[in-house]
Amino acid sequence: MNYYLGIDCGGTFIKAALFDQTGKIYAIQRKNIAAINEQAGYVERDMEALWDTCATVIRQTIQESNLDPRHIKALGISAQGKGVFLLDQDNIPLGRAILSSDQRSLDIVTTWQKDGIAQKLYPITHQSLWTGHPVSILRWIKENEPERYSKIGAVLMSHDYLRFRLTGKLNCEETNISESNLYNLHTGQYDIELAKLLEIEEIFNYLPSIVKANEIAGYVTKQAADLSGLMEGTPVVGGLFDVVSTALCSSLDDEQKLNVVLGTWTIVSGVTGHVEHSPKVPLVYGRYINPNQFIIHDDSPTSSGNLEWFIKQFGELSYADINQGISELPPAASSVLFVPFLYGSNIALGMQAGFYGIQAHHTKMHLLQAVYEGVLFSLMYHLERMLQRFPKTHILRVTGGATRSTVWMQMLADLSGLRLEVSNIEETGCLGAALMAMQADGVIEQPDLVSEMQIYHPNPEHYVAYQQKYQRYQKFVDTLKMLL
Repeated sequence: MNYYLGIDCGGTFIKAALFDQTGKIYAIQRKNIAAINEQAGYVERDMEALWDTCATVIRQTIQESNLDPRHIKALGISAQGKGVFLLDQDNIPLGRAILSSDQRSLDIVTTWQKDGIAQKLYPITHQSLWTGHPVSILRWIKENEPERYSKIGAVLMSHDYLRFRLTGKLNCEETNISESNLYNLHTGQYDIELAKLLEIEEIFNYLPSIVKANEIAGYVTKQAADLSGLMEGTPVVGGLFDVVSTALCSSLDDEQKLNVVLGTWTIVSGVTGHVEHSPKVPLVYGRYINPNQFIIHDDSPTSSGNLEWFIKQFGELSYADINQGISELPPAASSVLFVPFLYGSNIALGMQAGFYGIQAHHTKMHLLQAVYEGVLFSLMYHLERMLQRFPKTHILRVTGGATRSTVWMQMLADLSGLRLEVSNIEETGCLGAALMAMQADGVIEQPDLVSEMQIYHPNPEHYVAYQQKYQRYQKFVDTLKMLL
């Protein structure tokens, strides 16, 4: 039997899992890799600590499996997109990594938007402007840390960095780098004119060559093997942007299904074979794993991280107690609204989180219900935009930590009015990366990814109540926007 290792590097955890070619999981290990938040708006990661943690979870996964590492035929990495992991000209980490949720470049992005830069970029990149894009962070470093900027030797994203530590080879993987605002979606290559437009053309020579998701990018070195327990010479593939990984594991085989991710980020994605050159809604495009296919998504960091913050600040409640308490409240009946912008907004740059409508009779459970609702109301912003591009959608395939809550899932079905299909695949990041390793190893028959899904049907009466409260939410955030 052959085995394949998938690594998933997310916003909170790094995981490693071993699968056979049927998709059966044999072992999994995970470790927390909490971000560093030393200043307002700063979200960083220690690169050496990340690699040490990655090597540890690989080693522990192999040990748990009791498998001979010689039977691991290939491995891949799925990871957060955007952000920057910089190496100097000796390939040594150049300070801390800056993650996609970092907002230090807010003033730069605001200026670009006022100057019409976004409109110039979009026809070439089909990307929005965001504070966590590599280009935004690089421009901030150029302006604020010029000495560091002058030492840049390689611009990577998170799975590119981990792949480098495993193989010693520098590459940027296509599904991720295609969303950097340095990549021309039409030519499939970096575009120097983009770097010039953003006044960071100096880094163009430090962009590593592009590698496909299922292409072997290098082989595990002896040093990495000694640390991780892998065999020296094990093939390492390009890997995946985690948004692509979840879409892949959701089997988006036509334009009638969308993938909803409720994890650290709220993400709605679909797969298409063509790019709209003059779209009504400017959605984000990136390269998909198949030739001539693209992933389209709309997203923001407005998801279940808001719930984790609330639990941390206002008392440790079990998820079972929270779900039980919310289930006992009438749907959408409370006046309490929650705006889930603790880590960024999908309405306007600089908008912040908050509760509104609290009265003396409200309890902690009413506030938690409002958090659940607020996360889904924010999701609806993205879903409604995506439905303009995918108007035939009738199924939402949902992944992410929030799927463990049947209360939250039924709430989403009732609010959206759409059928929900929740996969039994818990580790879509690891499995998606392992699937790329299988493809590189010549595995033709892919695992069945859509069997035994849990189905949620919308309740028409609750749909009306949630839509009415959603309209209140929309009016509230529009009013808040006027305060900026």
